[in-house]
Order: sequence, then structure tokens, then C-alpha cells
Amino acid sequence: MRLKDCHSFHDFRRMAKSRLPGPIFDYIDGAADDEVTYRRNTSAFDTCHLVPNVLRGVKDIDMSVTIMGQTLAMPVYCSPTALQRLFHHDGERAVAAAAGKFGTMFGVSSLGTVSLEEARQISGGPQVYQFYFHKDRGLNRAMMNRAKLAGIEVMMLTVDSITGGNRERDKRTGFSIPFRLTLGGMLQFAMKPAWGINYMTHEGFKLPQLDGHVDMGGGALSISRYFTEMLDPSLNWDDVAAMVREWNGQFCLKGVMSVEDAKRAVEIGCTGIILSNHGGRQLDGSRSAFDQLAEIVDAVGDRIDVIMDGGVQRGTQVLKALSLGAKAVGLGRYYLFPLAAAGQPGVERALQLMQAEIERDMRLMGCASIDQLTRSNLRFL
Repeated sequence: MRLKDCHSFHDFRRMAKSRLPGPIFDYIDGAADDEVTYRRNTSAFDTCHLVPNVLRGVKDIDMSVTIMGQTLAMPVYCSPTALQRLFHHDGERAVAAAAGKFGTMFGVSSLGTVSLEEARQISGGPQVYQFYFHKDRGLNRAMMNRAKLAGIEVMMLTVDSITGGNRERDKRTGFSIPFRLTLGGMLQFAMKPAWGINYMTHEGFKLPQLDGHVDMGGGALSISRYFTEMLDPSLNWDDVAAMVREWNGQFCLKGVMSVEDAKRAVEIGCTGIILSNHGGRQLDGSRSAFDQLAEIVDAVGDRIDVIMDGGVQRGTQVLKALSLGAKAVGLGRYYLFPLAAAGQPGVERALQLMQAEIERDMRLMGCASIDQLTRSNLRFL
């Protein structure tokens, strides 16, 4: 399959699967336990229908939004994800450049493979830094200070990952960083030699955000070890409140799913919350962000920016979330598969398709701007 023949999320997924060794594809594609929540994230959008209006004069479409003080040219952004240079040697560089070209936000993870400073230089668009709360409080402070010096606009603390989810696909293949594969995993790598050649002929793999702070044990830090040994399960609201005060700027919590937690986020001074179940990769059987969206918007939507991610594959799904009151929608696998398939051109192609879908669908809905999307445009089954 060629990039120009990709017209949907599913095309990019197939192209990525044809290129990546099985363990790496499964790391992107997989989720926790029986992957029920992973599937629900997408199917949740099927619980309602769009109700379009006609003859509304929608010659010019404005799909821009403002979230946490940042203006985005389109109501979607590239959510921070880990280990991107495993999928393509350009990794976060490709995503930063593509997001900047489309005028939207992107983010670098604590487990990112390009430094947040380098990514900041690539894109002129808003950038978030997504980090996890470590047992080492000094590391947490150092990360926030580093982000501030780099000119990061928004701090994003992930709060649903105080321990790693049970990702059985990774266990079956032995996926870890560095690779400690099972026999089956090694055979899957042998079937995709082009990936291995590419990996070996580019710069060495590293985690720049953790350099100098985490004992990599000679380079051996498995993903499961990072979550079980480095992160602090005692994280509580007082800890987060202290971080919000220290940052003294745009601060959002990623992984909020209950009304009670949304209200607490408002009380401690957060400016945004992201409804997310980590792509179904943490607690299997949990609700989807779309399922929770309406009640959380009703509870706090007038006091804090409510954003959601999880399962988004189409522009119509973005419009459903916006109609329920989300200020914007985060994309994960939607851009990771194109990244794996073709690097920066792949991410640009995916964002171009999403931009075109949203613009076309807004016209068909009779809405010239995002603020014209309301719950009157939806009917639940």
C-alpha cells in the first residue's frame, strides 16, 4: 500500500502493520486485559446520531478553538505518547513538524525519544509536556523547571498510570526497552528485516527527558519496571495542588473520568482536564471518555476546559464530542499508525484527512463554527 492510497485510520493501521515487527505493532495497537475498553472507546460514538440542519449559509468554515489559552486551527491535537522513535526514526520530530504545519498542538512525553527542547524548536504551535509523577520529588521539580525554560505552554500530568496496565500482548512477545523478546517475538522481528536495518542505521535510542535522573541500569529499563519502580502510587490531590501552584500557568490533568475528580481539579486551580482511559491501556472495563463527557461538562464545563481522547477515528466522532461540550479532542493511535507507516508525510496525510473530514462534516451539519455545535445536533439511541 502507498501513502496516497491511505484514506482512513484503517488504511494507515494496515500500512503500519505491514511495516512494523509484530511486537512493536502490538505495543501501539494493544491494550489491557481483554481490551474491552479499547473497543468501547470507538463504539461509544455509535450510541448517538448526528442531526444536521440545512440552509444555514456555511460557505466559510471556522474550525479553530481555544483551549487552556492556546489557539488551535483545528479542534484536534496530537496527544503525547511514548517511544515514538521505535515506530519511525524521526519520532516526535515528525509529529512536531506536522502539527506545526496544521496549526495545532502536540506534546512530548516523559518517555519521549526526542527532547522537549528540540521538539519546541521544530514547531511554532503550542506544545504540552506530559509527565508522570515520580517517587523522586526532585525529578518532578526538575522536569517542570526544564519545561518552563524550554517555553512549554501547558503542563499535562497523567494521573491514571500510577502503575502499569496488564498489557498481555506485550507480555506474550516480551516487548520491553531494551528488547528482551520471547522466541516468538524474535521471529516476528526477523520477518521485518527492513525495520531492523532502519533502526540500526540511525541514531541510538534514548529517553532524553529521563537522562541524568533515572538509573537506566546500563540501558536496561523495561516499560513495566518504569511504571512499577519509578512512579509513585501514593500520588494524591495535595501533591497535585502543590505542582499546580509551582507551575503557576496552564496545567491540566489527563485521565480524569469522574465528576468528583473533575470538581477537585477545578478546586485546586487546574485550567483543563482530559477525560481519558489511556486508550484502554490501563483499567480494562472502565467507561469511555465519550460515555462520561456529558455529565462532566454539565458539572464543570463552565469553569474548566474539558477535553477528551480515546477511540477517535473520524471527523464525525470529533463533531459528536464537540457537540456534547468538549473543547477539543486528543488523537493518539490516529497519528501513530501514520507515523509508523511513513514518518512526517504520514502524519501530515492523517491530519489533512481529519481536517478535510471536519470541514466537510461541519458544512453538512449546517455549522460554520465550532460554537454552533450543540447537543441539539445529537440524538442518543
